[in-house]
Amino acid sequence: MTRIAVAPAVVRPLWSANFRLYFGARTTSLLGDAMIPVALSVGVLDAGYGATGVGYALGAWLAAVALCMLFGGVLADRFTARRMMVLADFARFALQAATAILFAAGTPSLVLIVLLQFLSGAATAMFQPGVASMVPQVADDVQRANGTLRIAESMAGVLGPALAGVLVGLSGPAVVFAIYAATYAVSGCCLLGLRLGTAPAPRSASFLTELVEGWQAFRARTWLWAVIAIFGLYGCFVVGTSLPIGAELVIDQLDSAALGLGLAAFGAGGAVGGTLAIRFRPGRPLAVGSIGWALFAIYPLVPALQPSLPVLMAGWAVAGAGIAFWSVLWSTTVQTQVPPELLNRVYAYDVAGSLVTMALGRTVAGPLAGVTGAVPLMVFASGLGLLCAAALLIVPATRRLRVTR
Repeated sequence: MTRIAVAPAVVRPLWSANFRLYFGARTTSLLGDAMIPVALSVGVLDAGYGATGVGYALGAWLAAVALCMLFGGVLADRFTARRMMVLADFARFALQAATAILFAAGTPSLVLIVLLQFLSGAATAMFQPGVASMVPQVADDVQRANGTLRIAESMAGVLGPALAGVLVGLSGPAVVFAIYAATYAVSGCCLLGLRLGTAPAPRSASFLTELVEGWQAFRARTWLWAVIAIFGLYGCFVVGTSLPIGAELVIDQLDSAALGLGLAAFGAGGAVGGTLAIRFRPGRPLAVGSIGWALFAIYPLVPALQPSLPVLMAGWAVAGAGIAFWSVLWSTTVQTQVPPELLNRVYAYDVAGSLVTMALGRTVAGPLAGVTGAVPLMVFASGLGLLCAAALLIVPATRRLRVTR
């Protein structure tokens, strides 16, 4: 049996002035991101545009992120990640503030809502590639930093929707959009306050050349494209289909309150998974990270078993811990294995591929459930999740990859 080496934990300072500012930037914007689906859904429904309108508004944001992500990676490598993230934050502040004003003034047109969300998604695509390359710049202990940020993300996922639901009920969507806009202003100001090293001189290569260089760097790392290739199946037919169909099953079998509690347990589990990833530092991160994929396969299986509420919450908490554990190990691996001058572009290929597969899964989930039935589809998703986790161990490049620091 192959023995997996575990690197000894090295305790290094984390909460430097730079990391505190970066943590503040990420936590405020993540909290706003977690609030917006509730506010947008309620606002569009109250405006009379129905569930179709909600789908257009949310889909426009996701489509813009997927379409523009690769360009964001090139721009972040060319002009530095911090500059692009600050510009993106202030652009999103202006766009969401405009949305708040529109809802406060009356009933905005659906076309205008969709346009503003599309532009906000494009700005997010300029912001997101820098998330990977900023962590090594603000923290010496990259894995600990990623774990801490993942815990914050999980907590935002629990608190954000609940806070948005209360605020929407008390004061309407305009106030939530105003708060959402303010989170981007706070994030941008925190990022402006970072004290980083001297920025590299701008490169003279063309935009297309840099885009191709990013692809070549992505393709040259077998462990990287192998994970993304496997995630093509996992993201589409496990993660993508599980979220909408699992929600539908829980509401039908229990009620909407149970769904909220189950998702809260999922977020709490994510905090536990992030904590475990801080403390446990495997020598072969992708091999051990496959445990996280296997644990998330519980997510679609639980609602298929017609569980009681405690069983649902326990199962989804374990699933949340698993995917958070994987997320921290994966982020740390990419950030430490890819050279800094290529990281933003390589990470952009990673995020774009993941978003496309998960979006495709959400799109086909309903039609597939109509053909196979919701319960068989969730059982299939769980089984496929276990097979994909096994594939991470079977592929030599992912099984054998070792930590670099």
